[in-house]
Amino acid sequence: MTQRQPHDDDPARKRRRVVLLQRYVFNPPMKAAVWAGLVRGHLLVETLGRVTGRRRRTVVGYHRAGSTLWVVAEQGRHAGYVRNLEARPHVRVRIDRRWQPAVATAVDGDDPVGRLASFGNDKHAALVQRAGTSLLSIRFDL
Repeated sequence: MTQRQPHDDDPARKRRRVVLLQRYVFNPPMKAAVWAGLVRGHLLVETLGRVTGRRRRTVVGYHRAGSTLWVVAEQGRHAGYVRNLEARPHVRVRIDRRWQPAVATAVDGDDPVGRLASFGNDKHAALVQRAGTSLLSIRFDL
């Protein structure tokens, strides 16, 4: 019997690496760009911390279908913003330099890979699938 090596096959280890890169390298400039309305296809989600009650802002890619926004969370329920919105589903989203109230719902029965394909952005879909460990569809009703 061969012993399993703790490297890229370990989802928890992969999740830690991805979260660190996003938190300190990719998300700070992306948040500023989305705030200023310079980036299409991304929005800021503002949740209230489930423990602290403090405002938390996270940048995510989305697809709009009428008054519904769809997001695929890369880390699923491991993501802090997902746990926050499940505790307090009334959130705000910033699209095109304007805040809008929304109600968020994690959709367990949805196919997140199919949902990503419906976004029409193959590069974004590939990146989310590569970085993600447990994809989960999130629905925002404006």
